[in-house]
Amino acid sequence: MLLILGAVVLMLALNRPRADAVAVLLVVTLPFTGLVTVQESLSGFADPSVVLVAAMFVIGDGLVRTGVASRLGDWIGDRSGRGEAGVIVLLMLVTAGLGSMMSSTGVVAIFIPVALRVAARRGIPPGRLMMPLSVAALISGMLTLVGTPPNLVVNAELSRAGLPLLGFFSFTPMGLTVLVLALGWMLLARRWLGGAAGTEQRPAGRRLADLAADYAILDRVIRVRLRPGSPLLHKPLSELSLRAGHGLNVLVIDRHKGLSRRTLLPDPATRLHAGDVLEIYLSSPIEDGGLQPRLEALGMEARPLDLHDVAHRPRQIGVAEVMIAPESKLIGRTIMDARFRSRTGLTVIGIRHGAASGRIALKHGLTEQVLALGDTMLVVGPWRSIRRLRDRRDLVILNLPAELEEETPAMRHAPQALLATTLAVALMVTGIVPNSAAALIGCLVMGATGCTDLDSAYKAISWRTVVLIAGMLPLSLALQRSGGVELAAAGLHSVMTGLGPRGILACLFAVTAAMGLFLSNTATAVLMAPVGIAISQEMGLSAPPFAMTVALAASAAFMTPVSSPVNMLVIGPGGYRFSDFLRIGLPLALASMGVTVLMVPWILPLHGAATASP
Repeated sequence: MLLILGAVVLMLALNRPRADAVAVLLVVTLPFTGLVTVQESLSGFADPSVVLVAAMFVIGDGLVRTGVASRLGDWIGDRSGRGEAGVIVLLMLVTAGLGSMMSSTGVVAIFIPVALRVAARRGIPPGRLMMPLSVAALISGMLTLVGTPPNLVVNAELSRAGLPLLGFFSFTPMGLTVLVLALGWMLLARRWLGGAAGTEQRPAGRRLADLAADYAILDRVIRVRLRPGSPLLHKPLSELSLRAGHGLNVLVIDRHKGLSRRTLLPDPATRLHAGDVLEIYLSSPIEDGGLQPRLEALGMEARPLDLHDVAHRPRQIGVAEVMIAPESKLIGRTIMDARFRSRTGLTVIGIRHGAASGRIALKHGLTEQVLALGDTMLVVGPWRSIRRLRDRRDLVILNLPAELEEETPAMRHAPQALLATTLAVALMVTGIVPNSAAALIGCLVMGATGCTDLDSAYKAISWRTVVLIAGMLPLSLALQRSGGVELAAAGLHSVMTGLGPRGILACLFAVTAAMGLFLSNTATAVLMAPVGIAISQEMGLSAPPFAMTVALAASAAFMTPVSSPVNMLVIGPGGYRFSDFLRIGLPLALASMGVTVLMVPWILPLHGAATASP
């Protein structure tokens, strides 16, 4: 069993295969050890905590779809005054509050464009806001029981052992204290996060021409007119192979007939007519002097590109800046391999990689560029396709041109979304129904009031997280039956002998936080929760304080950019280096450990129910 545990830790640390695939391997492998049955290996999928996690993703999606989050962002911009400190405080408070009820990664994805917009409006370097945003999102997991999956994992371990459970607001005193300390620290440390030396400020709400210039693609967009003798006339675009054969991507077609003018969006069945004016993006590099002969061979004549005209077609074609999000299927693939254009209706015309997204624009070979988490892309296409990006979970919209924001419709179902969320929270707090049932009731209210629908609800759930938790939960049962948990607990206890209960809590926090530098916070909680509970039982102390210590330490992933997807998302917009996370995150992690050691035994007495109930 220890060999299996070692293999699991190694695969999770290397992320090969993916964490959810590791969980599936465990489900298949554990019954062969003889320690658990097939039914027990699959029991994680029926665990109430797993249902609760999935339901909270749906509730969070309802808050996004109804515009509650974006309105909070506008409120931040309106109420924060002109001072930078006010912006940081409000941004962190709102992010932490919203993150206590939905995925912290989702909250950061929502608020990155909000923070960029506020930064542009106030003249604040983006680096001053991105780090506070990620810190607040991580601390949101310390505020409520449903704030982050690790909290639910440790609660599931307590339930499995027949021990007293943690309440909905059991985490809140510690989380609020850490949040206050983090607010003070970020106001003090913001001077180190200016990003002025290497990060270009890219304000939100710019016009189409501004975004095009920012990605250095203006010299690759041309405007041509089809001559009467062109070999392209009266043939569907699907037969012309303009993109594959000539490196020409047709973005839009202007067709003049008499005094009227029509703007057409390219379609495989679209047939070209003499006199059509095409806007074309050159997807492949063309040597100097090589473009004109190619245009003449195709019966095209170059025309001047009128950017003012392009910018005033908001209902036809638009441009948006998007970022690759965690769990995106685009990661590790090229634009061509992912069939991005056929799947989204949009053409990628610019890419910036990772932390260099504020400085470097790639000019050639876009379709061969391998995409990674945090990369940004400039996409062009119909506004309706750009609007649909808002419903995707694998792309984060960083900047929408002002033309689109002027057309944004009113959000009609925000009150119903707030009602459903409030109802779910109230049911959890009062304990009238189990937490999982309360969350499902909130989902049903969301659906009944039009805040979401079944298709959107299924898309909102992070199935990787669900599979990871459900597949890893039986591991603790197998470790307990094999004696692995008791062995680890005894080893840690022997090392910590003489430290006293609070000293042991500090060591447990440190070990868990150290594991979190290499593993996901959920996997860390799965592995360390049974160890913490076993230590408490070996010492004859109450188990909930030790379980809570593990949960709080799993959320203290401040120190490296790879500790959490939350940190990965802000690297590019903030222009951060690895050292920035260590310099800002280490004091926060130490402060979190201090708060945990001092407050947890006060909130949850160490002397209480120490053993499983009969």
